[in-house]
Amino acid sequence: MSSREEILASIRKNTQVRYDKPDIADMKRLSYPDKIEQFCAISRAVGGMAVVLGEGEDVNAVIRRTYPEAMRIASVLPDISCATFNPDNLDDPKELDGTDVAVVKGEIGVAENGAVWIPQTVKYKAVYFISEKLVILLDRNKIVDTMYDAYRELDGQEYKFGTFISGPSKTADIEQALVMGAHGAKDVLVILM
Repeated sequence: MSSREEILASIRKNTQVRYDKPDIADMKRLSYPDKIEQFCAISRAVGGMAVVLGEGEDVNAVIRRTYPEAMRIASVLPDISCATFNPDNLDDPKELDGTDVAVVKGEIGVAENGAVWIPQTVKYKAVYFISEKLVILLDRNKIVDTMYDAYRELDGQEYKFGTFISGPSKTADIEQALVMGAHGAKDVLVILM
């Protein structure tokens, strides 16, 4: 018997009380009276921004107003006329280097942590992480209370890749030096439509 197996056998032998796995379907979960307000507040708390698109407001104008210096704007979305190129037309994902802003579509927002589920709808998933700034378009009616609710929404869906993104990429070392954008966008804007 390997040492791993011996350790596990010893744990099993010496465990006095066993607990059944709880049925989380019956557990009380968080519920927010205003999911949009909660989502926006948490997005700000994690270093991002979330705005609700006003009646008759142009999403392209919001993107241009927020990122006036952006020269390379990537998007596959047909309504994003401020995009300067379609990343699906590139032959090599290395050509995404230098992308100032990527505009993508999110599928589910989570009020408890400001995360947005983004299934891969582009040729190169690198566009989600290599752009300096990321704009996520999200239907305001697609915000759920908790990650549990989000995963329930995803049950049975087929996708080859997807990720939850909540705010800009952040990492810190043992000396507590915070670095923004090491593993993804330095800035994230969610536009609730």
